Amino acid sequence: MTNTEQTSFWQGQFGKDYTERNTADVEGVNERYRALYGMGRTEMNEQFLAGIDRSLRVLEIGCNIGNQLLILQKMGFTRLTGIEIQRYAVEKAKRRLQDIDVIQGSGLEIPFRDGWFDLVYTSGVLIHVAPEHHARIAAEMARCSGRFIWGFEYFAETTTEVNYRGHQGFLWKADFPRIISSAAPGFHLVKKQLYPYITEGEKGNVDCMYLLEKA
Repeated sequence: MTNTEQTSFWQGQFGKDYTERNTADVEGVNERYRALYGMGRTEMNEQFLAGIDRSLRVLEIGCNIGNQLLILQKMGFTRLTGIEIQRYAVEKAKRRLQDIDVIQGSGLEIPFRDGWFDLVYTSGVLIHVAPEHHARIAAEMARCSGRFIWGFEYFAETTTEVNYRGHQGFLWKADFPRIISSAAPGFHLVKKQLYPYITEGEKGNVDCMYLLEKA
């Protein structure tokens, strides 16, 4: 499995602390999103995935303990898989999820064959990948997806590093739909929506949900 400064960081104590901090059930996740954006995550998902067959094979890259997979399962998706770099989170996910496969793996080297999934997605994961690896992870997502790439990430017009809890070199905001389209030219943008933060102290920050489809 490919190791970088970022993957090593997330496999250590910082990643474990993140996992403990972000454990939530479906309603807990929706409450967090309503506080940040004025809209629950389930509602956002429905806007982007309303016409997509719930029986498609879906892969989440960087699933942590499966908060987003649980939301998709509750929405009716039945063939869900996650990969996660952090062993602690994988073990915790296996204990809490039912009928969802989670394995340890990296988005830089996805352990599945070409086109095995119909939809590959990330949620708050690409922002923690160093810019020099953006093209590689985007190409890996495109390689494994037979039809869709979906994402929800921190947005900026130009790639910008952000201090992350006192650490440098572990968080960037960027135009990820553009980055993915450039690295995976067979995919075109279907939908893109910006979600500005409404919480005091967070105003000025923006996240982006996007859906790309293979031509």
